Amino acid sequence: MKVHLIGIGGTGMGAVAGLLAGAGHEVRGSDAAVYPPMSEQLAALGVPVMMPYASENLAWRPDLVVVGNVHGKDHVEVVAAQDHGIKLTSFPAVLGERLIEGKHAIVVCGTHGKTTTTSVIAHILAEAGKDPSLFVGGVPVALGQGYKLGKGDDFVIEGDEYDTAFFDKGPKFLHYRPRTVILTSVELDHVDIFPSFDAVKDVFKKLVALIPSDGLLVVCADAPEAVALAKAAGCKVEQYAVTGEGEDAAPPEGTTWWATNVEVGKSGRTSFDVHHKNGNGSEKLERFETLLVGRHNVENCVAAIAVCFSRGLAVKDIQRGLASFAGVKRRLELRGIAGGVTVLDDYAHHPTAVRETLKSLRKRFPKRRIIAVYEPRSATSRRKTFQAEFADAFAYADEVIVGKLFDPSKIPAADRFDPERMALDLHQRGTKAAYIPEVDTMVKQLAQSAAPGDVVCVLSSGSFDGLHDKLLDAIGDAMRPAHLADMAPVRELLEQVGLEKDLARDEHVGSFFVLRNETGVVGAVALEVHGDDAILRSLSVGSEHRGAGYGWMLADMAVSQARWRGVRRIYLLTESASDFFAAKFGFRVVDRSTLSKQVAASETFSRLTGSQLVAMRLDL
Repeated sequence: MKVHLIGIGGTGMGAVAGLLAGAGHEVRGSDAAVYPPMSEQLAALGVPVMMPYASENLAWRPDLVVVGNVHGKDHVEVVAAQDHGIKLTSFPAVLGERLIEGKHAIVVCGTHGKTTTTSVIAHILAEAGKDPSLFVGGVPVALGQGYKLGKGDDFVIEGDEYDTAFFDKGPKFLHYRPRTVILTSVELDHVDIFPSFDAVKDVFKKLVALIPSDGLLVVCADAPEAVALAKAAGCKVEQYAVTGEGEDAAPPEGTTWWATNVEVGKSGRTSFDVHHKNGNGSEKLERFETLLVGRHNVENCVAAIAVCFSRGLAVKDIQRGLASFAGVKRRLELRGIAGGVTVLDDYAHHPTAVRETLKSLRKRFPKRRIIAVYEPRSATSRRKTFQAEFADAFAYADEVIVGKLFDPSKIPAADRFDPERMALDLHQRGTKAAYIPEVDTMVKQLAQSAAPGDVVCVLSSGSFDGLHDKLLDAIGDAMRPAHLADMAPVRELLEQVGLEKDLARDEHVGSFFVLRNETGVVGAVALEVHGDDAILRSLSVGSEHRGAGYGWMLADMAVSQARWRGVRRIYLLTESASDFFAAKFGFRVVDRSTLSKQVAASETFSRLTGSQLVAMRLDL
């Protein structure tokens, strides 16, 4: 089938293009403009992109035109498609009809936690060899994209309650043929399309009614509206929760799955016991570990465990998959470190999500100052609906900087969120806060006031005018995850210092961190993660910058990121038992026969088997 996608540069539409192309359809699309990483992703798939929008873009006469929900009936290509008699559809409908049909759809829904929980389930199933398909509104770190066309029975999909298209005002998730559903929470959100909380609950009622009698609904026991909706289900219902400390901590009545004894270890991993109630009574399954932090994420993990168990996975496979899940981009994603200041990016834009994000940071960085920088950008956060709740949520930070309302013209003046008032409310309650409308002024103030050890968490549902990179550049000598454009200078750098540039191919971009100053990329290091193990390699600093401490900074960042990813052992190869690594970090020489299978089989170690290089290991 020939399929044309209007707005193909969007995250969701681009992912649908990838799935359709993988399924053998001929796919093309159009957009006003397409930027990396989506432009690179579509080019790699061989999907042509036409810019800008024009009626001529349909001259190839597709069989189907997919319309994004931001495009209306008067869009030039919508009109052209109708003039040519080409069928219009939406991407949720295409997913349901062309890709989910015939699969067991695991649909993750609710106001919070959808992206993370969807990604966790898909990762556990994949690690267990089930080869699931995936569609999620974020990018799992280990996968590098938000979709996957698998050959297995399961299709794991994030179920969004937002409307579908100008010709279909129902929620996206009604198209996904749900057989197993997770309902994490039901709160008022998307106030631009839902006039009341009752309207929100109504669409979730429709979802519950779609689940077949032999299906499964997994619902959060601490979400009263979700529990109430579940009572109308005609299928099996299981509730999940996180309780207090101790084996005897009682879960809410009716709970089927619950976690107790939640602990955050020195390694940054969160561990917890999981209990299950079945027809024979209650039993403790096992202790589980995750790299995710925060009570809300433990809840997400328990929901994922329940679903994977229902799909027939062994407990040990669920344990292994959960422990190796590395998270989702834009969920406390590291954007870089400069001058000892860590800059994170988070998508939170609802007061509940903001509160849980900041509470998670408190657990991960218990002795560090947390500075929250917020842009009211989403349709909900730009309205005054949650004015008081946002002030309560941001009180978990040590300092808050609030930016101006994004495109206020779209919101009636009487309905607008007041960022200046929020800053004042926080200040009056004892939290240092300021309203700074201009990003450049924000950057200047933060660069002057942020101290080594501080954590700056930028919260926005958009780009925030490049605040993250502007701040890192303003502080100077910033280390950050490499982008594709960095790989050519990284290869030049490795060649300059006598290291193998072949280990810096473009497909390795996700393993590299670069140090960039005003002259460009001056240092690099790679961290390959293989489950519990990692390999530190390609540490390099340009000859003209040696002696500035860049090597130490890069190695320290790699070790810190290994801890962040939950790695237990870091390996490296060096020409000798280097004093640098031994003295500074505690690496010790090990025999190659003790390497794990994954490390021994890695390109770094396998291609250098016959060399005289020394293997070293750091236990974290």
